[in-house]
Amino acid sequence: MLRRYREHGRGEVSREAAAMAHVTAHGFPAPAVFAADGTDLVMERLHGPVLLDAVAAGDHDARDAGRVLADLHTRLHALPSRTGTADERVLHLDLHPANVVLTPRGPVLIDWTNATDGPPDLDVALTAVILAQVAVAPGHEYAGVAGAMLTAFLDATGGQALAMLDDAVSRRATDRSLTAAEAGLLGDEAALITSSAR
Repeated sequence: MLRRYREHGRGEVSREAAAMAHVTAHGFPAPAVFAADGTDLVMERLHGPVLLDAVAAGDHDARDAGRVLADLHTRLHALPSRTGTADERVLHLDLHPANVVLTPRGPVLIDWTNATDGPPDLDVALTAVILAQVAVAPGHEYAGVAGAMLTAFLDATGGQALAMLDDAVSRRATDRSLTAAEAGLLGDEAALITSSAR
């Protein structure tokens, strides 16, 4: 399939393609990349629902979905970093249920736009913050599902999300896609993660 960017230049596409090529070369489930040129990224077409839709439809248990996210983190962070730095690993930095496709070969992680190398705890904490964002949102239709997912995710990752929670919240606060109302809930999200992880 072709993914064409309207705002990102060649550097961003090349970095995303390089990250996917690196992790797939080490056996991690991400789309295969066939070409990256200018604003165009040609990669494997995946078949199956995203994890979020499967949970929303009642076809996948929310707590099991949390464990799927935790397992993807464990598998990703077991890979060597591209820099070769001992305490760094490849980070996805946007690992959430809408970026996991349930294919016949198993869950596949998509959207590697934010991928970089760094401390695994930051990656885990960001997933927790994204789940908590939905869980604390007033009247959100998926709040209960996100809460169950978050609890299972935190159980499966131990206290790892707490190690860099402040850094993850700070990073999330700079996300231009957040509304002012969503940004105002970051303190509540951190409190939920802290209480749920203990």
